[in-house]
Amino acid sequence: MPLVEETPYRFRLDPHGAMRVPGVVFASRDLLADAEQSLGQVANVATLPGIVGASYAMPDIHWGYGFPIGGVAATTVDQGGVISPGGVGFDISCGVRLLAADCDRARLAPAFDAVMAGLDRAIPRGAGPGGVWRPGPGELDRILEGGARYAVARGYGEERDLVRCEDGGAVGDAVLREVGERARERGLGQVGSLGSANHFLEVQQVCDVYDERAAEAFGIAAGQVCVMIHCGSRGLGHQICTDHVRAMDRAMARYRISVPDRQLACTPVDSPEGRAYLGAMAAAANYGRANRQLLAHAARQVFRRAAGVHLSLVYDVSHNLAKLETHQVDGRPRRLCVHRKGATRAFPPGHPDLPADLRDTGQPVLIPGTMGTASYVLAGVTGGDAFASTCHGAGRRMSRHQAARTVTGRELRARLERAGIAVRPRSWRGLSEETPEAYKDVGAVVAASEGAGLCRTVARLVPLGVVKG
Repeated sequence: MPLVEETPYRFRLDPHGAMRVPGVVFASRDLLADAEQSLGQVANVATLPGIVGASYAMPDIHWGYGFPIGGVAATTVDQGGVISPGGVGFDISCGVRLLAADCDRARLAPAFDAVMAGLDRAIPRGAGPGGVWRPGPGELDRILEGGARYAVARGYGEERDLVRCEDGGAVGDAVLREVGERARERGLGQVGSLGSANHFLEVQQVCDVYDERAAEAFGIAAGQVCVMIHCGSRGLGHQICTDHVRAMDRAMARYRISVPDRQLACTPVDSPEGRAYLGAMAAAANYGRANRQLLAHAARQVFRRAAGVHLSLVYDVSHNLAKLETHQVDGRPRRLCVHRKGATRAFPPGHPDLPADLRDTGQPVLIPGTMGTASYVLAGVTGGDAFASTCHGAGRRMSRHQAARTVTGRELRARLERAGIAVRPRSWRGLSEETPEAYKDVGAVVAASEGAGLCRTVARLVPLGVVKG
């Protein structure tokens, strides 16, 4: 597809066919080298009823279900704009939580092996059931309504955790009746678990600080040990997406909606089907927040017992959600449904939804890298495009099957441990599927995001040890 390079990190795909708006891709030419299929998805998203601005894609763009991963699109709520589960994905509220330890690497070193052994035992992971907590009768509903707030109320955390969590730890408009029985069954046995694929818990060190003022406000400093947790809503979120895609696919003809790809099944935001999905999605988002809260609690216990170290929450943010937000469109405020799939909200300094202690710096944005590379902490900026959104990670460039053919899990573990990175995998196959070569260069993704004016870089973190599904 012909792309027009508007600036070094901004490319435009002009409207053609049924596109209602242009496509805008934030990337470098190198990052776009293998993006042809996903650019077609950018064009498909631009056909959605009610879409405004553009169909956006982040530098970590790659092929996804309906929307590309790294896709952002906003639709009008009051003028028939649609909501599409494909614009959120199957792992609803998949996101990242970063905790900062009250120690540096040197202080942790004598207890590091004990910490890694403790995390290996304490962190449930893998594709099946098993979690930190088995909810009792009625408790799953309270998790779906209360998210991290309910977990903290039950003793799994501290009040600061809620201040430093997106939405204060819970989305307020969950509708429990829209969560089907199969979704509940899948979610009941997985509360407080990593899952598999690219999800992880990683012990890290702050290697470089680029913005001292923001880092201080966030609570991180050069040399400090941190823990990053990347996971989502497990089988519950997957089932909710599956159920509501089917319902919308059946309903589209009634609203005279036609889409170029059935994976973009959608209905108006304010339709019964749209409201049903929003309510179920909010419940899954709360499950995802509670999931990360419980894993953080388990990690805290390990660090306290093994090393006498405390972990404080830096921030927790999702990168697979659709949210109702107000943004300027054509010079006036509009109520929009902003889909972010493999993209992270990045509110600027001064935004009223930020905690008071972060309002001067902008929202923390957490970018997980790959085993053996690095992760980043970014911040939202004034004037950022794409409805205050930025990237979410490195972005795959190999399928899992391709990745597993390049290296065995045992070979990869040996290579990483020679580099000083302790690895605790659940399965060798799962480890090999996540080899760093399967991903784009996360440093290049972050540089493109900053170059495009979507965020600014605050700190770079390097891995010390990783727990994988």
